[in-house]
Amino acid sequence: MTQQTSQQELYRFLEDRFTCAQACTECARACALRAGVLDPGGTALVEQVRRKGIMCAEVCDATCRALTEETGRDETGLRVQLEWCRAVCLESAQAFDTQPGAEKSADACRACAAACTEFMVALR
Repeated sequence: MTQQTSQQELYRFLEDRFTCAQACTECARACALRAGVLDPGGTALVEQVRRKGIMCAEVCDATCRALTEETGRDETGLRVQLEWCRAVCLESAQAFDTQPGAEKSADACRACAAACTEFMVALR
């Protein structure tokens, strides 16, 4: 954001940031719930999906904290975090697609990935 940023642009930036943080929180919750439903002693595929869900929840939680707290991160660091979150969410969505009943978790992952992408555009 530059010094020439209008108030309207600033509001839009903050709204996008909040939307992304909210999507990260919802995705983290959905992934944690889905990972908790899966049997840790199940097949290799089920275990992989469970681990992806746990990782996605952790990455989304960290991204939400980065967006809502004053962490002193510069724009480059924030972009790296957002891109990491986006990539992990998309991987998790693909993994959840293989599991019956995991549609809501996959949708939350895709919504979070989209919110991260949209916020990265707002950073320009």
